[in-house]
Amino acid sequence: MALKTRKDVLRVTTGVKTEKLYPTSRVVSQVTGLHVQRNKAIVGQNAFAHEAGIHQHGMLTHRETYEVMRPEEVGFTHSSMVLGKHSGRHALKERLTALGYVLDDPAVDQIFQEFKRLADKKKDIYDADLEALVVHGQMLALGGRAWELESLSTTSGTGTLPCASIALKAQSGERFQEVAAGDGPVDAVYRAIEKVTGINVKLRTYEIASVSTGEDAQGEVTIEVEHPTGVYRGRALSTDIIEGSARAFLDVVNRIALKLSPRESEARAEMGTP
Repeated sequence: MALKTRKDVLRVTTGVKTEKLYPTSRVVSQVTGLHVQRNKAIVGQNAFAHEAGIHQHGMLTHRETYEVMRPEEVGFTHSSMVLGKHSGRHALKERLTALGYVLDDPAVDQIFQEFKRLADKKKDIYDADLEALVVHGQMLALGGRAWELESLSTTSGTGTLPCASIALKAQSGERFQEVAAGDGPVDAVYRAIEKVTGINVKLRTYEIASVSTGEDAQGEVTIEVEHPTGVYRGRALSTDIIEGSARAFLDVVNRIALKLSPRESEARAEMGTP
């Protein structure tokens, strides 16, 4: 590859079809059973992968900054912009644009903050993760939040009573904390939230779905509840299913709080009781 990339200086050519280097390496690996390390030059998985923010910014500005050879020249289909905790805002915005989301700077800033929090929990961020963050962020922007999750702790196990301790922050800035027991950790969390907010509902459906792949994939929790003011659906994302369940429940609680009369909603937020 040195002969090919610097042929203007070395003035030597060969008949080697460099486009076959990567596929040939994989065939040899399968036949011999020897694993090709990710950081192997030219044919390793990380040879054309860029995660660090400064590398991604350089690649997007001028490709030759970090790639003296093109991935297609050795058999790769394209470079890989791996989004992770070292990725910067510029790379995130480019990926969102490629996915078809044209967002203003404040929206990108908000998603970037959520992205960094997610990157601390899982190694690689997939496109499905980004799409879920955008959709969830747009849903939150449609309405205010009377209650925000501050902290959450649950205990459960065979032969023990599932319990949950939760702390919520009201619009006034005050912090309320409650403890509750239930049939399981999720039920205990929901009972604790109801005790804090004073909003009681009947759970109709509860669903969990993975939005991406891998053991550290995000789970999307979707619930549907009944309340005297109507039927509400809530969604939330998290790599922690218990946390996601709590945020989905808070999603519907906040929707209900917005629908209540301003005086009643304000009283609940200030008192933290029915």
